[in-house]
Amino acid sequence: MDKGDGEDGVLSLVIPPELAGARLDQALARLLPRHSRAALRRALDRGAAVLPGGVGKPSRRMRTGERLFLSLPAPAALAAEAEDLPLSPLYEDGDIVVVDKRPGMVAHPSAGHAGGTLVNALLHHCGGGLSGIGGTIRPGIVHRLDKDTSGCLVAAKNEAAHRGLMRQFMERGVEKTYLAITDGVPRPLSGRVEANIGRNPANRKFQAVLKAGGRPSLTLYRTLENYGVLALVECELKTGRTHQARVHLAHLGSPVLCDRDYGRRAAFTAEDMDLALEIYRRGEASGRGTGHKRKAPPRPEAVPLKRQALHAWRLAFDHPLDGRRLSFEAPVPADMLAVLAPLRAAREEMENGGKPS
Repeated sequence: MDKGDGEDGVLSLVIPPELAGARLDQALARLLPRHSRAALRRALDRGAAVLPGGVGKPSRRMRTGERLFLSLPAPAALAAEAEDLPLSPLYEDGDIVVVDKRPGMVAHPSAGHAGGTLVNALLHHCGGGLSGIGGTIRPGIVHRLDKDTSGCLVAAKNEAAHRGLMRQFMERGVEKTYLAITDGVPRPLSGRVEANIGRNPANRKFQAVLKAGGRPSLTLYRTLENYGVLALVECELKTGRTHQARVHLAHLGSPVLCDRDYGRRAAFTAEDMDLALEIYRRGEASGRGTGHKRKAPPRPEAVPLKRQALHAWRLAFDHPLDGRRLSFEAPVPADMLAVLAPLRAAREEMENGGKPS
């Protein structure tokens, strides 16, 4: 759809039939989903779009087959620097390093996150020895975890390892298993979600299950612990779409707890825990999540969880150079355990006839 014409930062675009009649700014947002609408609008305001007849205005209506040239500034080079940051390696050799990424850590530098990222930590830990395939911004990075998702992540130390790992991810040779605490209980308790995922037409910052378009995705899931209004769910991702586990669990009506983008709340408070325990003990759970019972108080006394309760629990792949099958497991982080512990204690008490174990 978009191709460079030989000059850096200049794109040659052809309007497809489905965008006939659309405004220029709307057409560009559809054709260039990786660019923000604000950035595209700034480009149009400075006359960066050239069409037959002259400079294109944002409101210009487009015609099928019409060609335009769009000049976008090249992104500023952002070289990652080594930083002595906390890191939890699970495995390391001369070719790869597998870490347990802590929640709240961005994978690689980006706008607004020039430092403090996993890449900065890896550069310090590995003495600068990471694959250069990712460039100055993402050296060594083969796959990503969202900022607030914890768990297993592998990085490559050289280009041969990077290529070998990338091939396995592309060919679905990597096993990825996540644990999620869900706000509500999936129905059915176990199964598969097989659907196309793409940008949400109502808000292109987010992903959604689409009836048409998008890319195929498949998640196998099973409920490990059912607490009526909350659940611990295992998700095996057979594909690697953006936000896949979060989108699929939300599609089931049981979003990841404290998922700000796809869920019902931004934090799980002490009061929320009391309510969840009360409902669980009474056996009155609707399965729809405590967010449907009452709103969280504005000033909670404590916040056991304030990030999405999603953890990349297990990761397995073939060593990219010697072919050994490797498997890793990252322990469930403390904030997720803080939510599960009272529920587990209540379950044991109920199983023991109401007596604390």
